[in-house]
Amino acid sequence: MQMSKSLLILRALGLGDFLTAVPAYRGLRREFPDATITLAAPAVLQPLAVLTGAIDRLLPVNGLGELAAMWPPPELGVNLHGAGPESIRDLVATGARHVITYRHPQYPSIAGPEWCDEVHEVERWTQLLTLEGISADPTELGLVRPLGLPVVSDAVIVHPGASAEARRWPVSRFAEVARGLASAGHSVVITGAAGEHTRCLAVALSAGLSPECVFAGTLDLGELAALVADARLVVSGDTGIAHLASAYATPSVILFGPTSPTRWGPPAAGPTTVIWRGVTGDPHGRWVDPALLDIGTEEVLEAAHGRLRDPKPQLEGAGC
Repeated sequence: MQMSKSLLILRALGLGDFLTAVPAYRGLRREFPDATITLAAPAVLQPLAVLTGAIDRLLPVNGLGELAAMWPPPELGVNLHGAGPESIRDLVATGARHVITYRHPQYPSIAGPEWCDEVHEVERWTQLLTLEGISADPTELGLVRPLGLPVVSDAVIVHPGASAEARRWPVSRFAEVARGLASAGHSVVITGAAGEHTRCLAVALSAGLSPECVFAGTLDLGELAALVADARLVVSGDTGIAHLASAYATPSVILFGPTSPTRWGPPAAGPTTVIWRGVTGDPHGRWVDPALLDIGTEEVLEAAHGRLRDPKPQLEGAGC
């Protein structure tokens, strides 16, 4: 493909979505080494955008419908957001001279492959680029290590939150796991978003931990990345921090409920234990998924201790 001087990527989504597209960002950077690459995404992701080694600037958007005509218009717009007409419309609105996207019937003049649901999210975007003649390696998930020291060294991170109730394992069970890990002598910390502080504090108090172990809402994503990069273990549900653990090859135990790990799970060769009952459901449901409730604390603790017995592998890859 001919060299582009300016390239706009649309992925106006959250942490996990951002991280699953890292191999695609890197493929674009290799294809267009001299281009200015802009990512349209939520401003909170700025600390991580620089850690990809592929993105020059972040254009803050909180979702779709916020992009408008740009001057000069980008030579290439890349839709890593979805396949719906709204995301294509956003890129068209910028005046992009060429658009890479999955096709949609409302935009018959824009060519692209057919969307397929049954594809891992990482491979979905690397395949899109590959079909355009742009090489992208789905194993390139690593991020550059943040500068500075983490708030706690060699932490065992327990992350009880998720964006939907369907993917939130009960507080009492996370607390039991945190208590067991702390009793074994590990430095347990509880992380989460600002809106999850009450939930995280409940986990800590029920586990017999000090409120000072709770970092929900106190770390930006760069600081969270530093904590995860240096951690001994991450225990969480199917949510953004699980992808951050994969980015730093940090051992992890990830609990899947309504979502299949074949669609959103970590690399098979990574230091991760995935616990899933093999049943899918509504990942945005208002109630905890029954398959997630079927996972007991003893199983999770056994998996966590198993990962902690192994040395943390060294992350390989350029810039990491």
